[in-house]
Amino acid sequence: MRDNAVVAEAARVTDDQQPPNVWIFHGDGAPFASGVFSNRQDAMAWIARHRLTGVVTEYPVGDGCYDIAVRDGHFRPSRPHHGTPHHVALFSPSNMSHCHVRDGREGHHYGDGDQPPP
Repeated sequence: MRDNAVVAEAARVTDDQQPPNVWIFHGDGAPFASGVFSNRQDAMAWIARHRLTGVVTEYPVGDGCYDIAVRDGHFRPSRPHHGTPHHVALFSPSNMSHCHVRDGREGHHYGDGDQPPP
Protein backbone atom coordinates (compact mmCIF):
# COMPACT_ATOMS: atom_id res chain seq x y z
CA MET A 1 0.00 0.00 0.00
CA ARG A 2 2.90 2.35 0.71
CA ASP A 3 4.08 2.09 -2.91
CA ASN A 4 0.70 3.37 -4.13
CA ALA A 5 1.00 6.41 -1.87
CA VAL A 6 4.45 7.17 -3.30
CA VAL A 7 3.13 6.91 -6.86
CA ALA A 8 0.13 9.11 -6.04
CA GLU A 9 2.37 11.74 -4.46
CA ALA A 10 4.75 11.70 -7.44
CA ALA A 11 1.83 12.15 -9.85
CA ARG A 12 0.35 15.13 -7.96
CA VAL A 13 0.72 18.38 -9.87
CA THR A 14 1.19 21.63 -7.97
CA ASP A 15 -0.34 24.94 -9.00
CA ASP A 16 2.89 26.18 -10.57
CA GLN A 17 3.50 22.99 -12.59
CA GLN A 18 1.98 22.15 -15.93
CA PRO A 19 1.03 18.50 -16.41
CA PRO A 20 3.01 16.74 -19.12
CA ASN A 21 1.68 16.28 -22.63
CA VAL A 22 1.45 12.90 -24.31
CA TRP A 23 1.21 11.86 -27.96
CA ILE A 24 -1.59 9.38 -28.70
CA PHE A 25 -1.83 7.35 -31.91
CA HIS A 26 -5.25 6.44 -33.28
CA GLY A 27 -5.23 4.13 -36.29
CA ASP A 28 -7.63 4.63 -39.20
CA GLY A 29 -10.89 2.86 -38.44
CA ALA A 30 -9.77 1.75 -34.97
CA PRO A 31 -12.28 2.19 -32.14
CA PHE A 32 -9.50 2.82 -29.61
CA ALA A 33 -6.06 4.39 -29.47
CA SER A 34 -3.20 1.93 -29.86
CA GLY A 35 -0.20 3.87 -28.59
CA VAL A 36 0.67 6.55 -26.03
CA PHE A 37 4.07 8.24 -26.00
CA SER A 38 5.82 10.86 -23.91
CA ASN A 39 7.17 12.65 -27.00
CA ARG A 40 6.51 13.00 -30.71
CA GLN A 41 9.80 11.43 -31.78
CA ASP A 42 9.07 8.14 -30.01
CA ALA A 43 5.54 8.10 -31.45
CA MET A 44 6.78 8.66 -34.99
CA ALA A 45 9.49 5.98 -34.64
CA TRP A 46 6.91 3.42 -33.46
CA ILE A 47 4.50 4.42 -36.26
CA ALA A 48 7.27 4.09 -38.88
CA ARG A 49 8.43 0.71 -37.51
CA HIS A 50 4.92 -0.72 -37.90
CA ARG A 51 4.06 1.22 -41.09
CA LEU A 52 0.83 2.52 -39.54
CA THR A 53 -1.84 4.79 -40.97
CA GLY A 54 -3.83 7.17 -38.77
CA VAL A 55 -3.35 10.29 -36.66
CA VAL A 56 -1.00 11.02 -33.79
CA THR A 57 -2.15 13.89 -31.56
CA GLU A 58 -0.58 15.75 -28.65
CA TYR A 59 -2.84 15.84 -25.60
CA PRO A 60 -2.33 17.61 -22.29
CA VAL A 61 -2.73 15.30 -19.31
CA GLY A 62 -5.49 16.07 -16.84
CA ASP A 63 -8.41 17.39 -18.90
CA GLY A 64 -10.58 16.44 -21.86
CA CYS A 65 -10.10 17.97 -25.30
CA TYR A 66 -13.68 19.33 -25.39
CA ASP A 67 -13.20 21.23 -22.13
CA ILE A 68 -9.79 22.51 -23.24
CA ALA A 69 -11.17 23.73 -26.59
CA VAL A 70 -14.06 25.56 -24.91
CA ARG A 71 -11.88 27.03 -22.15
CA ASP A 72 -9.21 28.23 -24.60
CA GLY A 73 -11.75 29.70 -27.04
CA HIS A 74 -11.15 27.22 -29.87
CA PHE A 75 -14.75 26.00 -29.73
CA ARG A 76 -17.92 27.79 -28.72
CA PRO A 77 -21.00 25.64 -28.07
CA SER A 78 -23.72 26.98 -30.36
CA ARG A 79 -26.16 24.11 -30.89
CA PRO A 80 -28.36 22.19 -28.47
CA HIS A 81 -26.33 18.98 -28.76
CA HIS A 82 -23.01 20.71 -28.00
CA GLY A 83 -21.79 19.59 -24.60
CA THR A 84 -24.01 16.51 -24.43
CA PRO A 85 -22.30 13.28 -23.40
CA HIS A 86 -22.43 11.97 -26.98
CA HIS A 87 -20.92 15.15 -28.42
CA VAL A 88 -18.17 15.40 -25.81
CA ALA A 89 -17.26 11.70 -26.29
CA LEU A 90 -16.87 12.18 -30.06
CA PHE A 91 -15.24 15.62 -29.96
CA SER A 92 -12.19 15.93 -32.22
CA PRO A 93 -9.34 18.15 -31.05
CA SER A 94 -8.44 19.82 -34.37
CA ASN A 95 -6.83 22.74 -32.53
CA MET A 96 -4.23 20.47 -30.93
CA SER A 97 -0.93 19.62 -32.56
CA HIS A 98 -1.39 16.49 -34.64
CA CYS A 99 0.06 14.65 -37.59
CA HIS A 100 -1.60 12.44 -40.19
CA VAL A 101 0.47 9.39 -41.12
CA ARG A 102 0.14 6.90 -43.95
CA ASP A 103 2.07 3.62 -44.15
CA GLY A 104 4.36 4.87 -41.39
CA ARG A 105 5.26 8.14 -43.09
CA GLU A 106 4.36 11.62 -41.96
CA GLY A 107 1.80 13.44 -44.03
CA HIS A 108 0.31 16.71 -42.87
CA HIS A 109 1.35 18.16 -39.52
CA TYR A 110 -0.85 20.71 -37.79
CA GLY A 111 0.14 22.66 -34.76
CA ASP A 112 1.12 26.05 -33.44
CA GLY A 113 -2.00 27.64 -34.90
CA ASP A 114 -2.05 25.70 -38.19
CA GLN A 115 -5.43 24.19 -38.96
CA PRO A 116 -6.42 21.49 -41.43
CA PRO A 117 -8.19 22.71 -44.55
CA PRO A 118 -12.02 22.78 -44.30
